[in-house]
Amino acid sequence: MACAQVPLDEQQVTEAGPLGKERTLPALHPDRTEQRCFVPYKPPPEGGAAAEVEEFLELAKFITEDLEWLLALPHDKFWCQVVFDESLQRCLDSYLHHAPRGLDLAAAPPSPAVADTQRCVHRAVFLTFLRMATHKESKENFLTPAVFGEIIYENFLFDIPKLLDLCVLFGKGNGQLLHKMIENVFAQQPSYYSDLEEAVPTVLHVFDTILEKCGLQCEGAAAMEPLKLNAHKQATAMTMSQQDLVDIILYLCDSSTTIHAFLDIFPAACSSFQSHGFLSRLSSFYESAVGDLENAVRRRSFDEQSLQQDLWRRLSHSCRKMVETSHLLLHHTCLQPILEGRENMQTFAEELLQHFTSFLPEKRFLCDYDEQFPIVEDVGLLQQALPLIDETRTSYLLQGVDSAWDGAGRRRPESRTAERPSWFQPAGADGGAVGGTGGGASSSADSRSELASGGGPGGAAMLDSPRKGNNGAGSSVSGAELESLLSCIRDLLPDLGEGFLLACLQRYNYNSELVINNILEDRLEPGLDSLDRSMPRPSPEDVPSVLDSRSNVFDDDEFDVFRRDQVDMSRIWKGRRKGGDARELLNDKQHVTEQRTRYQAYQTVVDEVVLQPGDDPHAFGPDDYEDEYDDTYDMNQVGANDLDGDSLLSRRPFTVPQVLRRGARAEVEEEEEEEEEEEPLQSNVNRDQFLQDPALLRERAAARRAAMQQRRGVRPERPAAVAGRPRGRGQTPDTVLDRRRKEANKSRVGNHNRRGMADSKRNKGMIPS
Repeated sequence: MACAQVPLDEQQVTEAGPLGKERTLPALHPDRTEQRCFVPYKPPPEGGAAAEVEEFLELAKFITEDLEWLLALPHDKFWCQVVFDESLQRCLDSYLHHAPRGLDLAAAPPSPAVADTQRCVHRAVFLTFLRMATHKESKENFLTPAVFGEIIYENFLFDIPKLLDLCVLFGKGNGQLLHKMIENVFAQQPSYYSDLEEAVPTVLHVFDTILEKCGLQCEGAAAMEPLKLNAHKQATAMTMSQQDLVDIILYLCDSSTTIHAFLDIFPAACSSFQSHGFLSRLSSFYESAVGDLENAVRRRSFDEQSLQQDLWRRLSHSCRKMVETSHLLLHHTCLQPILEGRENMQTFAEELLQHFTSFLPEKRFLCDYDEQFPIVEDVGLLQQALPLIDETRTSYLLQGVDSAWDGAGRRRPESRTAERPSWFQPAGADGGAVGGTGGGASSSADSRSELASGGGPGGAAMLDSPRKGNNGAGSSVSGAELESLLSCIRDLLPDLGEGFLLACLQRYNYNSELVINNILEDRLEPGLDSLDRSMPRPSPEDVPSVLDSRSNVFDDDEFDVFRRDQVDMSRIWKGRRKGGDARELLNDKQHVTEQRTRYQAYQTVVDEVVLQPGDDPHAFGPDDYEDEYDDTYDMNQVGANDLDGDSLLSRRPFTVPQVLRRGARAEVEEEEEEEEEEEPLQSNVNRDQFLQDPALLRERAAARRAAMQQRRGVRPERPAAVAGRPRGRGQTPDTVLDRRRKEANKSRVGNHNRRGMADSKRNKGMIPS
C-alpha cells in the first residue's frame, strides 16, 4: 500500500489484477476507479405537482448519497474518482448550471421536504469542491503542489466559469472558505490568471450584447463596426417581445450578481478586470441601458402583475450590484493602496480622481454611486492621506456631483447633504453644470437671485478650495501662513486694515482668492460688510503665565519670590550657616525677655472682682461657669471592689496542673454535656492550659501560612505522598515523583551529611585531630 510522507503522485500501490495476479500501479490510475454512476442534477419543480416533487426528492437523494460516499473515500481513492470519473464532473457541472440563485430562492419552496433536500445537496456539492481545491489534507495525505495545479488545470476540475458560479452559489456565509479555496487554486496554478485575462473580454461582451438587443449604440470594438442597412428595424426595450425583455433582465441580473460575488470574494481579480477598462465600460453601459430598461418595465403591460414586480426587483438588484462592483474595483485598485501607505501613492490618487472625473458625464450612474458610496468621503480620505492633492480638481469634482444630481432631476438624501465638508460650496452663477448640460442654466439663475438678496456667498464660491484638515474641512493656519495671506491681499488692496482682512479670512476659511473676489465684487456677507474696512489688527492677547498655574511649597509665604518683591535675605543661606558662635547663641536670652510680659499676666489670680458704678461687666471676661475639676472617673470606682491579696490571683485564678490531679473527672449530667457540646471552639482557646496541644498549634500556623500565601497569590504546596500504596498495588505518579525528589534532596536535612560537616569542623579547628 501507499507509504507515509510520500506525495500521492509518487506513490505506488500493489493490488490484485483482473486475473487475480498482483500488480503494481501508480496511486492515481484509472483502474483504481470505482464503478459508480453519478446522476445529473435537476432544479426543484416550480409547481407543486406530487409526481414532480417525488422525482426531485428521489434524484436529490441519489446525488446526496453518492457525494457523501465520495467524501468518505480515502485520499488516494477520492482523487482517482475525481480525476477519472466523468459522470462525477457532469453531476457537479449540472448543479453549478441549474442550481437556484439567491433571487430564485426568494419564493417559498413547494414543501419543507424539498427545502431540506435541496439544502443537503447544496452542502454536499460545496464540500466536494472544497476537498477538490485542497492539495494537502494531512502530513500523510497530500499532493505535490505543482502536480496538483497540473491535475486541476488539465482535467478541467476548475475553470473561470466554475469559480464564478461557486462564488455566486456558496459565497453567502462561506466567504472566507471560498477565498482560501480560490486563492489556493490560483496560487498552485498561475495559468488561471491568464485564463482570467481572456475571460474579461467575454464578460464585457455581455454588456455589448444587451445593448445590441435593446437597440442601443455600444462602445468599444462593436461601436467601430459599420451599421447594417436594416439596423433601423432593430427592436428596442419597448417594442421587443415580453419574453425577450424577461430574458435580458434575467441575463443582466445573473451576470451582475456573479461578477460582484467573484470580485468580493477574490479581490486579487480586480486588477485583471481594471486592466481591460471594465469600470468605464460598466458606467457607460449603466447610463445607456438602465434607463431604457426601467422605462420598459414601468410602462409596458405584462400578462401578470407579479411578473412585472419580479422584473423590477431583479433590475433594481442588478443596478445595486453594478454600483457595488464599481466601488470594489475602485477600492481595491486605488483606495486600498493609499490607505496601506504603499509606494506611488500619488499615482493611485491620480487614478482615482481620473475615474471619478470620467463618471461626470454619466449622471444616472454618478447619482446612484454617490447615493450608496458618497464621493465626498473618498475625497476626504485622499486629503487625509495626501494633503498636497490638487484642491481645485477635488472642488471641481464635487461640484460636478452636485450638478449631476440637479441635472438628473433627483434630490440628494438629507444624510448625504449633511456630510458635505464645510469648505465646499455648491456651484453658483459662474459654475454651470459640470460634465453635462441639464439644469445648468436654471440653477445658475436661482443662484443669482439668491445672491442678489444676500442669501449666501457669491459666484466666486467656485474658487473655494479646501484647506488642510479632516475630510477637507477648513482649519486655522500657522502664524507664518497667516502673515503670507495678509501680505498677498494687501498687495492688491492696500487701503484695507489688517483687522478687517483677518475677519474676512476667518469667515472664508483662510481662502485668500475668495476674499479678494468677494471684496472686489462687493459680495461680502452682511456681518463682514458692516465692519470698518480700515479696522486695525487687534493686539494679541496676553498669554497667562505658567507661574499662575504652578504649585510650590513656598506659595504665599515669606519666601515666595514669584509673588513678593522683598524677601528677608538674612534668613536665607546656602549650606551651613556661618558667622555665629554657639556660646553666644546659648547666652542670647532675647526670646525670654520677649515672653516675660506674656507670662506676668498669669501671676495675678483674682477670685472676685468688685465692680464700681459705671464699669463695664464684660471688660473682665465672660461670666460663664468654668469648672476645672476633672470628674471623669467619679462614677467609676476604680479598685474599690478588688480583693485584698495578690493582684495576680485576681486576674488569673489558681489552677491545679493536670499531672497532680487525682482520679478521673467525675461524670457530668447529660444536660451539662449538651451545653458543653454547644459551646464554641473559642472557649478551648481561652481556657488556661498548662500545655497547649502541639497539633493544634501546628494547624493554626498552617492556617496563617495558607492565608498569607493566598494574599500574596502563591500557589499552596501539594502535600507529599511518599508513603504510597501497599506493595504490589502500584504507585501513583505523584508518589513516584515525591520519592525521587526526597532521594535527591535528602542530603540537605537531618544527619545525612555528617561526614561532610565533620570534615568542615575539623578544617576549622573545632575538633582536635
